Amino acid sequence: MKHLESDLQAACVRWFRYQYPKYAKLLFSIPNGGYRNKVTAIAMKREGQVSGVSDLILLIPNSEYTALCIEMKTGKGKQTDMQREFQQAAELFGNRYVVCRNFDEFKTEIDNYINGIG
Repeated sequence: MKHLESDLQAACVRWFRYQYPKYAKLLFSIPNGGYRNKVTAIAMKREGQVSGVSDLILLIPNSEYTALCIEMKTGKGKQTDMQREFQQAAELFGNRYVVCRNFDEFKTEIDNYINGIG
């Protein structure tokens, strides 16, 4: 399932960077998943890694929100408790948080968010 999420996320980012080149560097992934050896995992935690952070963040404000946090899921994938906690914290401070399960959902969320930039 993770491989499918990775492929979906890569396709979405590729489309975004082509569609919105002026914002290309402001949509970025958060390297929270994947295997890490113990030394690397400890170093990443020390450096500020936070479990549950969304897969992608679009770091530009629009007329309603300060940033857009995107969690990628495929099929019937569900958010973890830590992801839900991050969602609550992000929304509390004026960020939009969405779960996208396919390319069309991603495209719609991005287009709607970008159209709100004033």
